[in-house]
Amino acid sequence: MPVYSMTGYASAQLSPGQGPASPEVGKGATAGSRLGLEIRSVNSRFLDLSFRLGEELRAHEPALRELITAKLKRGKVEVRAGVEGIAADTVRDPSARTLQRLSAVQDTVRSWMPEAGPLSVAEILRLATAESGADVDWAAALQELARKTLADLMAAREREGARLAKMLLGHLAQLRTLAEQAGPLVPQLVEQQRQRFLERWKEAMALADGVATPEAAQDRALTEATSFAIRIDVAEELTRLASHLDEIERLVKKGGEVGKRLDFLIQELHREANTMGSKSAALELTRISVDMKVLIEQMREQVQNLE
Repeated sequence: MPVYSMTGYASAQLSPGQGPASPEVGKGATAGSRLGLEIRSVNSRFLDLSFRLGEELRAHEPALRELITAKLKRGKVEVRAGVEGIAADTVRDPSARTLQRLSAVQDTVRSWMPEAGPLSVAEILRLATAESGADVDWAAALQELARKTLADLMAAREREGARLAKMLLGHLAQLRTLAEQAGPLVPQLVEQQRQRFLERWKEAMALADGVATPEAAQDRALTEATSFAIRIDVAEELTRLASHLDEIERLVKKGGEVGKRLDFLIQELHREANTMGSKSAALELTRISVDMKVLIEQMREQVQNLE
């Protein structure tokens, strides 16, 4: 399965008579009208849908919501749709019947509200245009257009997801290289710590011969031994880090809805790299830990865009 990004954009338009589901010219739809729809999405922890629909399309929001939620699982998604009227340089003549109705309505309103002003030419044209399009059923056309736009959006999200997956796999390879560099340093670190521990132990025993009591020497030796055991336990972090890298690679190659799982694994990666750096007594191991954390932070930003 592909890996999908939550970032994408798609738009499409449909004119009357252009498709099998679009209204025919002369059945309430004019040659100059056009249905337009666009969908844009960005990253979000959950699926967050918002709709900006024209007045003539608001009744179709539930159907659009059902269509989109069947395809998208995460992301902040904004859907815009509307019907564009006739061209700006063309004015459609209102019918005599429409003008009579508007005049009758105006007379009724002014009989009850004498202070109401008369309708302007612009208002008459707007109301007449709205009335002429009121009987247009855009439901089938909107569904057809939404399916096409949604397919384009999914394709865009898939392309972006493939790009992010490639970057993630590249960062995984770099992290494995750093882990391989850190591996040989662990025995050296153990030996350094062992020598330091033996030196502290000899100092403790020398003090015991003169000033310190055997109990005090034993307490100091136990303290050094505990510190020694804690500070050299870096191999465990490297083992867990390698395990997380394997799991991340498996999920990226598997695809699907892996964003949340990857986000958790990235947190675990950062924990291991940070612990390794805090335990390190060697400058080279500290540098490796810092390089790892830089790569992991870059991976976190990329993973947060995956569905």
